[in-house]
Amino acid sequence: MSNGNGKKNPIGLAIVGCGKIGRIRAEFARDYPGVEWLGLCDINEKVGRQLAEDVGADFFTTDYKELLARSEVNASIIATEENEHVGPVHASIERKHDMFIEKPLATNAVESADILKAIEDEGIDAVVGYTQRFRRRFLVVKQKIMDGVLGDVTTVTTRAFMNRLVPIATVEKTEYRGKLTPMVVSGTHSLDISMWLLEGKKPVELYARSVDKALGATYGTKDATFGMFTFEDGTIWSMNISWALPKVWPGSVYTLEIGIVGTEGVLTIDDTHRDLVLASERELPAGYTPEETRNVDFLTSYPPGDIAFDQLWGPMREETNAWYGRIHTGLKTPHATAADGHRNLIMTMSMDLSAKRGEAVKLPIDPAELAAELG
Repeated sequence: MSNGNGKKNPIGLAIVGCGKIGRIRAEFARDYPGVEWLGLCDINEKVGRQLAEDVGADFFTTDYKELLARSEVNASIIATEENEHVGPVHASIERKHDMFIEKPLATNAVESADILKAIEDEGIDAVVGYTQRFRRRFLVVKQKIMDGVLGDVTTVTTRAFMNRLVPIATVEKTEYRGKLTPMVVSGTHSLDISMWLLEGKKPVELYARSVDKALGATYGTKDATFGMFTFEDGTIWSMNISWALPKVWPGSVYTLEIGIVGTEGVLTIDDTHRDLVLASERELPAGYTPEETRNVDFLTSYPPGDIAFDQLWGPMREETNAWYGRIHTGLKTPHATAADGHRNLIMTMSMDLSAKRGEAVKLPIDPAELAAELG
């Protein structure tokens, strides 16, 4: 990051993982004036070389160690599949790169704790990809809560709905399907937003239950998880996600509702996108485009943003460019820290553990206990 004296730091950027998200962030890097060198890596050489050509990258390799060892690199984006973060992250830590890590830090609680410790020991500025923090509505809500307009927050409810296209696409890419539960993969986004809004409050106990009637037998993951958290100061929070809605459900990934009650006010957030509904006799191509015929969509419900005029507009643009500004000029940003990312993983896995045991779980919990019981 900038040393605070107004000097701008040139960015030599490595992006490991050239899939959909890696491509988006690489395209923004191409247009950001502070990125003076760009290198890419992907195990799929065809995909990676195509992106390198499209963005005019300076270097491409299928070996992340080769890329991250380049002398030009001082910052890295880790955008591999969820189960493949650990190696590239540690290689970046060794080089003391500023880092942007797509969530989660790891899918194993112990590995996540090890990564966090290494990042903190080296004093590295590392953030985790929680794009929803850059939605204008959540930024406004965060400011209002910091301003104290609700008094002391006492009660929160969070409900997230997704159709089953995302879990199917996610688990089909890996043999470790049991680790990719609705909470760990997708509920983590609404959990992060809620914990960001509850900043300063300490969870001490949770009770959760899960169901797997739609996705369990075929895809090896859960349909839904519901939980109740209790905080040290008595605050209670109901958190749930279902990602097993029918494929024709119109939301392009996420619909979310949050209610926050305080001693002096109440605030509700309708992020369901049902205010902008499109129906057509033609198959809808905008946003998230699975290989399914869908004729109704909730516009703007694709979390990264929306394509218009051949560009992506929305929170992922804000998030990515803000991170480049964070490195280049020392811009203060609301990114999730590595500590936030680790906390989110532990909390989502604790919900899975509580559901597995059928009993309440005390917090904080030892990552080794989670790893031992959840794999």
